Amino acid sequence: MTQTRRLAAILAADVAGYSRLIGADEEGTLNRLKAIRTELVDPKIADHHGRIVKTTGDGLLVEFSSVVDALRCATEWQHGMDERNAAAPGGNRIKFRIGVHQGDIVVEDDDIFGDGVNVAARLEGLAEPGGICVSVRVQEDVAGRLDLIFEDIGEQNLKNITRPVRVYRVRIATAEDTSKVTPTESGPVLSLPDKPSIAVLPFENMSGEPEQEYFADGIAEDVITALSRYPSLFVIARNSSFTYKGRAINVTQVGRDLGVRYVLEGSLRKSNDRIRVTAQLVEAETGKHIWAERYDRELADIFVVQDEITDAVTIAIAPAIAGAEQRRAVRKPPRNLDAWGAYQRGLWHLCKFGAEDNAFSQQFFQQAIDLDPNFAGGYSGLAIAKRRGLQRLGLLEQNNVLDLARRAVVLDPDDAEARARLGFILLGHRDPDGALAEVENALTISPNLASAHGVLGQILLCSGHPEEGRISLEKSIRLDPRDPMAQLNLLNIAISYFLSSEYDAAIEAAKRVIRVYPDYPMTYPWLVASLGHSGRVEEAKQALQNAILIAPGAFDLYAHSRAPWHRPQDLDHMIDGLRKAGWEG
Repeated sequence: MTQTRRLAAILAADVAGYSRLIGADEEGTLNRLKAIRTELVDPKIADHHGRIVKTTGDGLLVEFSSVVDALRCATEWQHGMDERNAAAPGGNRIKFRIGVHQGDIVVEDDDIFGDGVNVAARLEGLAEPGGICVSVRVQEDVAGRLDLIFEDIGEQNLKNITRPVRVYRVRIATAEDTSKVTPTESGPVLSLPDKPSIAVLPFENMSGEPEQEYFADGIAEDVITALSRYPSLFVIARNSSFTYKGRAINVTQVGRDLGVRYVLEGSLRKSNDRIRVTAQLVEAETGKHIWAERYDRELADIFVVQDEITDAVTIAIAPAIAGAEQRRAVRKPPRNLDAWGAYQRGLWHLCKFGAEDNAFSQQFFQQAIDLDPNFAGGYSGLAIAKRRGLQRLGLLEQNNVLDLARRAVVLDPDDAEARARLGFILLGHRDPDGALAEVENALTISPNLASAHGVLGQILLCSGHPEEGRISLEKSIRLDPRDPMAQLNLLNIAISYFLSSEYDAAIEAAKRVIRVYPDYPMTYPWLVASLGHSGRVEEAKQALQNAILIAPGAFDLYAHSRAPWHRPQDLDHMIDGLRKAGWEG
């Protein structure tokens, strides 16, 4: 007997209440099942290129090479059963439960084994009669490709599976669902978190003065920061919320895109030395206004306005925490508003990610420091901008970057973003313990800070804990699904699979990054190394040739132990995979 391994999509199905149906009418039930197989199930499996591995009296195990084909087959199968059951007496209706998972399997002759099969079988057991349950890996790969709704039912402990698996129920989008939204290219439908969730949109500048754009952005960002300090809230990060800047807003669509129940929107109007801020909280699904307020203040009172908005919004959207102690947690403001404005301009350029914008961001962060030497944001912003600029030149010596990042934390120990940035920089200086301490402090201050979860994920995978790191990276992506630096988190997820020796999963994850970010060079070496270790020699050699053409400089970072954030043994593991693919660096 020969055994091989491969990545596959597995569909497991059984008949709900089979024993009862057989007990009531054995011959009739078997005849109906035979007709269902002949007329519906087997043709659907064939249409979607599936292979029936085995059958039992009440179930089937089917293998697909494409997870999209597997889930499309499952949904058409269940839809067909709904149509057949519509005319059948209630007691005679046959309903299937279906589970779909994508994972590594062992193939022996015509049979298949392994965790990939076991997880699919356990998912089938969680499905309702007539329903479908899938793993998070299936949801990630097919969301947005099929017209489906995924309902997150949380992490489930499955029998004989060592790790909890996040599970989603699947239902076909109805006319009622689609009438509430306008189709976009925004990505998959996200399920609502267990706790109250909110996206704060950029406030609209109605002053007619371009320089107030940064001021309006800053108000929205500080509201996000304050809300993020409440552990009972799920808050979408600035990078994702601000993708709606300058666009006509459909609140229902925003809620669907970002997976939140509530959306805060507002506007700012400046007249002489006074400012008017309006804000309104909307329930995304219904469009109902939950709360609205208008604040007329002297410009000097802007930070008081931010406090009032934060407190009011929290009380409005989180009745479950109305009795909890109200915690005012606003980042220490700079004493000079011009310094704050310079910081906002620096952030705006930093998020553009071009070399020229990076240079501009450094100028504005330095301006913020010059105007207010005690403003922590200027130092931490300048540290990240300088580090990014040095990376573009291929240098790992960060000059005074570490001192800048530490200065920010000294000035404001409660600035979670500054601590997360310091942790990121410490990791590059071969200090994973110091990095971990800073990120843990950041998450204590701001549990929903997406960037801190991303840095924590990178620290864990570079410290010998790739599976735990993957959990943090996935949480970072969920908190900030539109992060302009999402390619880094996605690459680190691929690296986490590689470091766990799950090479097929690493290959698929790396290919997903390349499909979305083909110009991001650092993904290519990990794809090649994963292919090298997987034994897919010819594919590895071809990928190496392509990578050298597309991203020749990316390989230099890993030559001669020049990547200080990786453990030596992990770097050797990676380089060994490259050499198996034919790399001679």
